[in-house]
Amino acid sequence: TRGMSLKHAPEELRRDREIVCAAVRENGLALRHVSEEMRGDRDVVLEAVRQDARALQHAPEDLRGDPVLQADSVRGNRLAGYRAQAPVILV
Repeated sequence: TRGMSLKHAPEELRRDREIVCAAVRENGLALRHVSEEMRGDRDVVLEAVRQDARALQHAPEDLRGDPVLQADSVRGNRLAGYRAQAPVILV
């Protein structure tokens, strides 16, 4: 799929937030091909897990334990619809 095209992309594209978010929205498992910095970005991981819960295995260990990123929490998030960009809410 298009999301997996990051596998062969130059590093500069793998760390471009817009490109990375578009890729993981298309295929959550594309998270394995993004830069280390982007894999550590909670919002990017949320986008990936929303598309495919298995993407969480490609996130850093500290994010794997994040309750918000667990499949049940992501599935139950009613703030954004299917494949919607993760909302940023400042409280």
